[in-house]
Amino acid sequence: MRIRLVIALFAFSAAVQASSTLRVGNQVLVAGDSRERVVDLLGKPSSKSHAHKSRSHGSRRGGVRVVDRNEGGEQWRYRRDGHATVVTLVDGKVTDIQDDRL
Repeated sequence: MRIRLVIALFAFSAAVQASSTLRVGNQVLVAGDSRERVVDLLGKPSSKSHAHKSRSHGSRRGGVRVVDRNEGGEQWRYRRDGHATVVTLVDGKVTDIQDDRL
């Protein structure tokens, strides 16, 4: 039983690690890299948008939703080699990388 738990935890940790890295040719883009590194590896994005993080204040009945543009950062979208890639940047640094097959 413990072996199964260890294997499951190992598989989960590997999946989490993969979400913060992206292989581009023979180089790797990782969380913490600069905006310039993203452009060097992936080029100009096909689109950009602001990622919003929302917070609720107040009671359950009449809470106020506050959206801070700067807190969520920017999302840069790329289409490359049958993949849709979204790179999230906060303060000029990569914080998240999502890469999905089309």
